[in-house]
Amino acid sequence: MLTALDKRLLKEVADLHRDPPGAYNIRKDGQGIDRHSLPGIEVKPKTGEPGIEVIVEPGKEGTVHIPVLLTESDQSDLVYNTIDIGAEADILLVAGCGIHNPGGGTAQHDGLHTITVRKGARLRYVEKHFGEGEGKGERILNPKTEIIVEEGAYVELELVQIRGVDHTVRSTVAQVKPTGQLVMFERMLTDGEQSAESDIEVKLYGDECVARAVSRSVAQDKSRQIFRPRLIAYGRGRGRVECDSIIMGEASIRSIPEIAAEHAEAELAHEAAIGKIAGEQLMKLMALGLTSEEAEEKIISGFLS
Repeated sequence: MLTALDKRLLKEVADLHRDPPGAYNIRKDGQGIDRHSLPGIEVKPKTGEPGIEVIVEPGKEGTVHIPVLLTESDQSDLVYNTIDIGAEADILLVAGCGIHNPGGGTAQHDGLHTITVRKGARLRYVEKHFGEGEGKGERILNPKTEIIVEEGAYVELELVQIRGVDHTVRSTVAQVKPTGQLVMFERMLTDGEQSAESDIEVKLYGDECVARAVSRSVAQDKSRQIFRPRLIAYGRGRGRVECDSIIMGEASIRSIPEIAAEHAEAELAHEAAIGKIAGEQLMKLMALGLTSEEAEEKIISGFLS
């Protein structure tokens, strides 16, 4: 049975206010505690290693929730999830991890999601990370996603980390086949002495494939961020990388975008910007009655939305 804490974490990482609609798997403190499949959408435990398989039959529509919760200190959880989205299917997949660390030990979750989106299918994948807890122990998340976008498929990735995670190294590797499309939105906020690294590699194969990777981040206090997005075209594909960051206090941000063309007709572009909150924005909001802290929060919230 889910506790009040479990439900609050599920609301943060999966926007769940009640039992999950559709198919789902809920993992808590290293164990699967609830699971539900639907006709044509099967969710089952893997054999020989921790994690699950999600198998969606061709043409199916629906939602799948696969959140992870850590509510105890001194634990390290590792999962290997395999997800297969059948041809012409249309799926919303909500993942993510919420950590509540009540003690002095480390609470850590590492996960590898291997995703195949078959010909003509559509997938919207949402992964949110959140950390809290009254203890002094660290909250660590290291997600890795490997995704194949087959011919004519469309994939949208929304990767979000807002507060509470002390250290994270995120790796996203994608292959986009001819006429496939990949759109990736990454949003991140760090504060205190937190650190975050994000490595993205997108490979465009064949003609008429498209990829766009957009990263927006805010670094506060003494936190550190590093972004390394890489876009490679092996055919007549099109792609763009955008990194936009707000830096505050004594934080540091490194943004290292790379584009590489292995075909004469590839079209690739990138841009990166790091800057502080504009003074005129603060003054305008403060003139409307907000304090300086409230004005900063308003600007940050709008920037990351």
